[in-house]
Amino acid sequence: MAFTLRQLQFFVAAAEAGSVSGAARALSISQSSVTEAIRGLEEDLGVPLFERRARGLDLTHRGSLFLRHASQILGDVVTARQAFREEPGMEGGRLSLGVTSLVAGYVLSDMLSRFRRAFPAVEVSALEETGEYLQHLLIGGELDVAVLMTSTIRERAALNVETLLVSPYRLWLPMGHPLAEAEAIAPEDLAGENFIMLTVDEIEESTRKLMAGFSVRPRIAFRTRSVEAVRSLVATGAGVALLPGLVYRPWSLEGDRIEIRDVSGDLPSVQVGLAWRKGAPLPGPARSFIKAAQAAVPVR
Repeated sequence: MAFTLRQLQFFVAAAEAGSVSGAARALSISQSSVTEAIRGLEEDLGVPLFERRARGLDLTHRGSLFLRHASQILGDVVTARQAFREEPGMEGGRLSLGVTSLVAGYVLSDMLSRFRRAFPAVEVSALEETGEYLQHLLIGGELDVAVLMTSTIRERAALNVETLLVSPYRLWLPMGHPLAEAEAIAPEDLAGENFIMLTVDEIEESTRKLMAGFSVRPRIAFRTRSVEAVRSLVATGAGVALLPGLVYRPWSLEGDRIEIRDVSGDLPSVQVGLAWRKGAPLPGPARSFIKAAQAAVPVR
């Protein structure tokens, strides 16, 4: 029996929540419905998608791979419906798009793929730059829309800003790390740990502010601009990392597992979304891209 969209929705909800109970609350359905849907999906695919633990669910390697396919399918359904609601005649034109480097790797691809499928005749030009420079280009009318961390936007008087995704900081750990078994992790529990720090412009400032609030100054063992390097270093036990859940993936390129845990206290969140200039009419392709982005990254 082929799997259903309902099963995919329940699977994605469980993967995002990390538990059957969390998925059931998010979807306002019974836990048994989620459990049955996941079981049927695993039987149809012939592989286990989750490892069941006392504290919840962890995606298996194949489950992690399937999550991207499931999210893509559900997003395509939304895009297909949206395409038939667009104004007729909006088939061509140009879209000038800006994006920051971290967002480009984790958010833009889904937005852009949905937009291109719905509007293949639109000519898209994209520029990767810092958030500060993209704001300058938007205000000057050189870009239509930018996809960036909205939590760091300074020019709010001149820009329309819409946040699509809120991603809290979480702790990345190698398999078998003692903190992975803790019921609750407090910032002071991290005092003796080596930290791997991501120094990409748009994330470095907020990470520094987060660590400055610790009672003991963290020990930075390695600084890198590569998220993949962070994954590899954490997975092999070189240190731990505090990063937004947005960039988390459960496996390094070498196939080593990375655990993720919440840290108690007032940790910041990273907000990702769109910005465009105030007081100027948006071209049709830009309006349609905003709709595609809203469908690709639903607020949660």
